[in-house]
Amino acid sequence: MGYSEAELDLIDRAEEVEIETNGADGAVHRTIIWAVVDDGDVFVRSYRGPDARWYREALADPSVAVHVDGQRIPVNAVLAADPDPIERTSAGILRKYAGDPAANSMVQPELLDLTLRLDRQ
Repeated sequence: MGYSEAELDLIDRAEEVEIETNGADGAVHRTIIWAVVDDGDVFVRSYRGPDARWYREALADPSVAVHVDGQRIPVNAVLAADPDPIERTSAGILRKYAGDPAANSMVQPELLDLTLRLDRQ
């Protein structure tokens, strides 16, 4: 199942979204992150590196959800460490967050391999 156009539009327009992950102990966590949409795909990247809780939990249990504008969208987190999705994510971050000084921090080489594609369940 793919995203609806309305879901993609919501994510694309949202400055921030929340990602819902599940801890090993069953606890549910929500973390505010940036998300970009490119050609029907949704990408996220860990700003805090590989040790960020949400990132570790998404890799351990890829059945996560995105919360945006009061909606919960179930997705699967998939590591997207190939050059194409990395470049698409970096370009999307620089485009969407052009006015934010943190955007350049999100495209630093040490963070590129921390790109996840969020596939709609």
